[in-house]
Amino acid sequence: MIRKARVQDIKQIQSLINSFAKKDLMLPRSLNELYEGIRDFWVYEVNKKILGCSALHISWEDLAEIKSLAVSKASQNKGIGRELILTCLDEAKELGAKRIFVLTYNPGYFKKFGFKRVKNSCLPHKIWAECINCCKFPNCQETALLKTL
Repeated sequence: MIRKARVQDIKQIQSLINSFAKKDLMLPRSLNELYEGIRDFWVYEVNKKILGCSALHISWEDLAEIKSLAVSKASQNKGIGRELILTCLDEAKELGAKRIFVLTYNPGYFKKFGFKRVKNSCLPHKIWAECINCCKFPNCQETALLKTL
């Protein structure tokens, strides 16, 4: 089931995200970053085990971002990622966001949901608020995609 993350979920969320980060498939997340952003996170839980997670972060007046989408290797291809994305899209609409973006190493996956590629420079609030502090800046290999809600 999908639900909002709780404090006790953070270590499982970090383990899931960082297992992909170690393979350079997504960016790592620190415990501090996850605790500070806990209200952004959704988890997919079965029998007290976190099988997937995603976060919806409001970036600006009408702009939101889906971050840290991860589904455990054993649980992939079962629709969990799809459910997490749809949950984030619904929440973005409820909050009044007009546009939603992702930065990803897997743009094809998000294109299935109507996201379209844009230049990273189209997201100045993201770049100067967060990207500038990333260990991969300015040589980011992530693809920026945007969807109008």
